[in-house]
Amino acid sequence: MLLRIVLFFFLINWAILILAPYAQSYSITTVVVKVKTSVEGIGLYDAMGVQPHQLRGSGFVFGDGTLVATNYHVISEELDPQKVQYHIVFSGTGRQPKVHKAKIIAKDREHDLAILKLSSVLTPVKLATSRYVDDGTDVLLTGFPIGAILGLYPATHRGIIAATTPDVIPTAHSSQLSLNMLDRLEKKFMIYQLDITAYPGNSGSPLYDAQSGEVIGMLNKVFIKEAKETVLEKPSGISYAIPIKYLHNLIKIKGIE
Repeated sequence: MLLRIVLFFFLINWAILILAPYAQSYSITTVVVKVKTSVEGIGLYDAMGVQPHQLRGSGFVFGDGTLVATNYHVISEELDPQKVQYHIVFSGTGRQPKVHKAKIIAKDREHDLAILKLSSVLTPVKLATSRYVDDGTDVLLTGFPIGAILGLYPATHRGIIAATTPDVIPTAHSSQLSLNMLDRLEKKFMIYQLDITAYPGNSGSPLYDAQSGEVIGMLNKVFIKEAKETVLEKPSGISYAIPIKYLHNLIKIKGIE
């Protein structure tokens, strides 16, 4: 009898060890499927342009489904009043996504954030609380790397929060310090350094907890090893994200419900 009990528990533990990786994989797959529906492309409509519908970056729907968050630098280009131009949001996937006209209702240049408003309702994600997450946390990133070329096919990358660090990328020599960088040194704030490879087009992508799917930050830049021209050939594997607390702050300051 005792031998049967020991054998039973041995088989249970063996099954747990064998099936655990598959259970985790399934959990992550489910989270990605859920969040991916809320990741949208951010762009510009230019009636006189060679390509009227231009994809500039990534973003995600939150709140009541009419709000879209992205990076300020994705939408920072001023619209030409002499042309028919307006900001747009692409939803869906593939070569023929739905296009929604969008209006900028909030900007935060310092933290590289912007909020757009849609007239239609899309599927929102859940935002995490304002607290910083711990270093080593498993995270996922979904967006449109090189989307202007590859099209609207969301790609997900997995990694960890490598560090929580000041928002200043160190330079190799003091001669490389710019006035803008010196200003950021005075006004530095803490951001997430990620062990994730990202590319142009990923700007504005949601960074979310691999288990809960809650958005904890927004990707806004990558570390470039050599030159901007080599970022596709020789990615550094280091990227940075703005913590979600700053989006919460912008929502509160602008009185957005």
